[in-house]
Amino acid sequence: MNLILSLDDKLLARARRKAEGLGKGLDELVSDYLRSIVDGDDAERSIEEFKRLSGQGDSRGWRFDRGEVRGRS
Repeated sequence: MNLILSLDDKLLARARRKAEGLGKGLDELVSDYLRSIVDGDDAERSIEEFKRLSGQGDSRGWRFDRGEVRGRS
């Protein structure tokens, strides 16, 4: 399906550069964005994504220390 958009020239130029930087065409970038908006409302899908990504990191024994983060010893 074709869609006609009215965009500011500067916005269009920035969007084209962004798409090029991602190795995509502008139409693919817009399509991906619209898909993310539509799919982003699916709570069950978000939970599955969270489960899929959970526990895959490797902290190599490092533990979060609030005092260290705030510059206190």
